[in-house]
Order: sequence, then structure tokens, then C-alpha cells
Amino acid sequence: MSGALAETFGPQDWDPAILTVAPNGARKTKADHPALPMTPAEIAACATACAEAGAAMIHLHVRDRDGRHTLDADAYSAAIDAIRGAVGQGIVIQVTSEAVGLYKPAQQMAMVRALRPESVSLAVREIVPDAAHEGPAAEFFEWMRAEAVQPQFIVYSDEDLARFDDLVARGIVPPGRHFMLFVLGRYTTGQRSQAADLLPFLAANAAAHPWAMCAFGPREASCAGAAAALGGHVRLGFENNMYMADGALAPDNAALIANAAAHAKTIGRPLAGVDEARALLVDYGWS
Repeated sequence: MSGALAETFGPQDWDPAILTVAPNGARKTKADHPALPMTPAEIAACATACAEAGAAMIHLHVRDRDGRHTLDADAYSAAIDAIRGAVGQGIVIQVTSEAVGLYKPAQQMAMVRALRPESVSLAVREIVPDAAHEGPAAEFFEWMRAEAVQPQFIVYSDEDLARFDDLVARGIVPPGRHFMLFVLGRYTTGQRSQAADLLPFLAANAAAHPWAMCAFGPREASCAGAAAALGGHVRLGFENNMYMADGALAPDNAALIANAAAHAKTIGRPLAGVDEARALLVDYGWS
């Protein structure tokens, strides 16, 4: 074993695992699960329960008055204020810039500039969809670095990861290692992930970027366990999956987090507290 794979699989280099809850996503409603949080108060209560269960970060989506996905900065501010009112600084808040077919890169970047969040997730294929968007993206990334807004870059395939590394090599993305999210099985039949879906990402991670994963469907727990065992970080929750490892419907997001925390304990992987998570985000962030 050599190169990026050796670094990825080397347990001696493990950082504490950041557990991130993704509690609602852009499309699901209470028709999918009555415990899916949608309002600021519900999201704040979910953040509290998940922090107690072991989550150090929340991946935040917000909705408009009709329950639809929105990137409205005021809606984000209301949810962030509710979370901070409930848990103070006890959880990292990462907002999404996900387009969901509704927003263009300029609108996604405008939201981040207006909000100045602690952290934001950015899908590479959305924020830099082609060469024409590279200039504005480069300016945006420099602004983020100056404002200390910590990014997590989302890739859906090993090809996405190779393109991201090319953007770094050409100076569109600032140099260094970056915190990645490997999305497992997004384009598979039935959108059902499995742990083996990690392997192409790990093989392609020549730059040894620190990484987390998210997965779809009832094997989310096994994917999370594999990621924790391989030195990665874990994002899970009702956004992508509502089922426990045994196939039973999860009562809430906190149950999924608690299960992942228990598994990490059994394999000897320490969990990052919120202060450790913030320090790691800085370490993984802009150089």
C-alpha cells in the first residue's frame, strides 16, 4: 500500500471523527417522517438532541413558508439564531448552498456573502459548472478565505475529485488540502449506497484531502462505519436516510447519530467535540 491510499488507511493518523447531522435536506417533508425538522424551532430542537448524541456539526437546510427549499439569507439567519439560542456555540453550523435546480452559481455565492456563515458546503459541479464560471468562483473562494468562511467541497464521483484537483492546480481553488464530502451512490439505481462506493474516491484522493462521506438508503450506517474505520468523517441523517442499521424506521435524527457514535466507540475512533471540530475545520480549510 502506498501513496494516498496508505495515508487514507493509516489509523495512526486518525483525527477525531466529526459526526455531522443532515436533518432534513431540500425535498423531504413531514409526510416522509413526522419527526423531520422544518421550522427554526424544530431544527434547533434537533440540533440540541443530536449534539447530545455525539454530533459536532449540523448541515443546515432551510425552507420557505410553503416548505420549499430556499437559499434566502434571512431564513438562514432565523434558523441559525434558533440553534444558537438552544445550544450556544455547542455545535458547528454548516449551511448548504445546494441549488436543487433552482439557483445559479451567482445566487449561491450571493447567499454566502450575505450570510457570512461559519461553514458552507459547496458542490464543485454546481459552483464551478464550466470554464466560464471559473473566474467568479476564484474571486468567491478568495473572499471566503479572507472572511474565514470554512468550506466543505462536495464531489459525487472520482471524476469530480480529479476535476477539483485540477481547479486547485490551476489556482481557481486556493492551494492546499481541502475538506471534501464524498457522496456515495448518488447516481446508482434506486440511489442505494454501499460501503464499497467509497473505494473509487479513496483511490482518486491523490492529494490526501481530509474527507467525510454521506450515503443514501438503509446501508447508511455501514457506510458510516466504514468511513470511521478508514479515517474519514461522517455525515448522516434524514436528508438521505431514515432507517436504522437493522432496517427499522428511525424515531429521529438523534437515533442515527447515537448509533454512529456507538460504532465509533467500538472501533476505538474518538469523536470530535465541537471545539476539536472547529479546530479541524480551520486545519482543513484555507491555507
